[in-house]
Amino acid sequence: MKPAIASSLAGCVLAIVACCASLPAAAASLDARYEVSLLGLTLGTASLSGGIDGSSYKLDIAAKLTGLIGGFTGGRGSGAASGSVNGAKLSPTSFAVSSASSSESRTVRMALDSNSVAAVEIEPPIEAKPDRVPLTDGHRRNIVDPLSAFLMPVNGKGLTSACNRTLQIFDGAARYDIKLSHAGTREVKLDGYSGPVAVCQVRYVPIAGHRALRPSTKFMVENKDISTWLAPVAGTNLMVPVRVSVKTMIGTAVLEASSFKVDPGVTASTARRD
Repeated sequence: MKPAIASSLAGCVLAIVACCASLPAAAASLDARYEVSLLGLTLGTASLSGGIDGSSYKLDIAAKLTGLIGGFTGGRGSGAASGSVNGAKLSPTSFAVSSASSSESRTVRMALDSNSVAAVEIEPPIEAKPDRVPLTDGHRRNIVDPLSAFLMPVNGKGLTSACNRTLQIFDGAARYDIKLSHAGTREVKLDGYSGPVAVCQVRYVPIAGHRALRPSTKFMVENKDISTWLAPVAGTNLMVPVRVSVKTMIGTAVLEASSFKVDPGVTASTARRD
């Protein structure tokens, strides 16, 4: 596998990857572990941890490629996001992600206010290309960052309502929509959680900041083989992906939870003290 492809898979984990509530978010501490695979072969691992404390949240994510691929490419990444949950509204305040491989590395930091970008820093900067769709100020408003998008409030109507939403995402360099639609439910048994999950079909819609002429862009726009499974975070009105499957140009990539542990009523800061 080419280093660029392997590195992008690690990045996808951070970027994978994505609000309708009427109840307060309450409190819970989350610790989820995932495996990353391509064509059925395990390529790496990822973790998602953090918690919800009343109306605020904080998430941390880390991913790395392992085995021969990881040794060859050095693919790894980490990120963090924080913000507030107020009824139906998820409002991020900070987002940062770093990714690295044997050939390149990049860090993105973003501050947000009222679902709009207050400041963004990308190092090294994204290279300018003639086919890159220009970003405007409007593309930086009414958005969430890609990590905060992991938290999906539901409106109390159960699993059938979990998927019916559009996530308006800005990652610091590109603005895109992730459109979810209900595709059923199924039962899962994980370390820490056994029960139903919502199955969502997913469509990717680029808005700005992307390379319009890239074959991969056209492939993803037409891609109908993207799905995610959402599991409830006990003690809150939120759901989080436990599986994401994406058909790529070289095969199907899957991010799937091996462990999904939630402590209802326990905040992340309390869990760390214990």
